[in-house]
Amino acid sequence: MGKIIYEARNKAAEYGKYAFSAYHSCSNGCTYCYLRKGVFAKTMGGDLPKLKACFEDENHALKVFEKELVRNIYELQKHGLFFSFTTDPMLPKTDLLTRAAIDLCVEHRVFVKVLTKRAETPIRCSIVLFDGWKKYVAFGFTLTGHDELEPHASTNAERIEAMRKLHEAGFKTWASIEPVIDIKSSVEMIEQTYEFCNLYKIGIESGKKYDKKDLQLFIGYVTTDLDVPFPHVRKGNKFYFKDSLLAQAGISRSELPDNCVSNDYDMFNS
Repeated sequence: MGKIIYEARNKAAEYGKYAFSAYHSCSNGCTYCYLRKGVFAKTMGGDLPKLKACFEDENHALKVFEKELVRNIYELQKHGLFFSFTTDPMLPKTDLLTRAAIDLCVEHRVFVKVLTKRAETPIRCSIVLFDGWKKYVAFGFTLTGHDELEPHASTNAERIEAMRKLHEAGFKTWASIEPVIDIKSSVEMIEQTYEFCNLYKIGIESGKKYDKKDLQLFIGYVTTDLDVPFPHVRKGNKFYFKDSLLAQAGISRSELPDNCVSNDYDMFNS
């Protein structure tokens, strides 16, 4: 599509068809991050977010973004835009450009899904400054339950509290339970958020082998229709399990209950 808006491929496409990418690298320091491993480590890894080399500065990046947004407006209005696979869009270094880009999306009626591990910035920039975002912006938080693996991010408890405040303020909210570090922690994250989380996207750690039976029990437990022990589905929560998780669990998508959705689920117009 362009230099700053691109079509996601492979596993990333399970989170969004089109994505925003102005920066790479991240200061959260997550030990499991795919950008710190393998082929991405040299070009996109690192502890500080960096503006892509094709941009002179943030102003130039924003101008390019606006041109690409307008040029692809019909596709983006249909599918929305994901922020971001290549960094945390709500870091102190990245959030100003993120906010300016989201403003343009809202102006052009493009729905936005933000994914972050920062608690303070979404609260400050959305509730205080940009009340008009509520119709078009959904805030997502990665929740693993393991602060020690995310040393420079907000704590999981802080992210959960931010999600609650955003939901109460009228925003759509969602959680990325990925990677599942251990099933017990992932269940705890869902139990602590189901009253104010519209959608869960759940995935396993790349290259890690999980017990098939444990994954089956996990899927059954969090999506149960029973009143006991976990009746949260009556709140209207939706679940998306990534292909790699279902493959290890030995479950086809057609076998999942009705509160499980496809990767293109529209949480804004559901």
